[in-house]
Amino acid sequence: MKDPARSLLSLEQAVRWRQALRRNGRRLAVTNGCFDLLHRGHASYLLEARGCADALLVLLNSDASVRALKGPSRPLNTEQDRAYLLASLRAVDRVVVFDSPRCDAELAALSPDVYVKAGDYTLEKLDPGERKALLDAGAEIVFMPFVPGHSTTGIVEKIRKKD
Repeated sequence: MKDPARSLLSLEQAVRWRQALRRNGRRLAVTNGCFDLLHRGHASYLLEARGCADALLVLLNSDASVRALKGPSRPLNTEQDRAYLLASLRAVDRVVVFDSPRCDAELAALSPDVYVKAGDYTLEKLDPGERKALLDAGAEIVFMPFVPGHSTTGIVEKIRKKD
């Protein structure tokens, strides 16, 4: 059985793991996000992302990073809880928490073969630093469609309407 705690890595540990994958001829897909409330859309997205390579690493926004991006009422779940939940999913091989609003340094260090992002993004909408790190790595960039009707923001709004 998978031990989620073993899947939570520092960036340095993840880089060593990535290098071992490369030595063994295995491809790495990377995605990133807040993953505040896991829902069907996330599960579908992560399963599809995992299908793009031999392994999937999720770069997870820290609590401070989520607050900077989403406002003071987020995240709803702590970074430790969000990381553990992601790491417990079969589709996710490793999780790294990062503290800045953007993950360009992490992408540059990991040099993924494939980068996966949700369908609301385009190449032009990617953060310029992240896009440069990916292009420098020669990563294939894949945009996955949303599962309609499933978003953390939508779930939060629905809960607030009931209150």
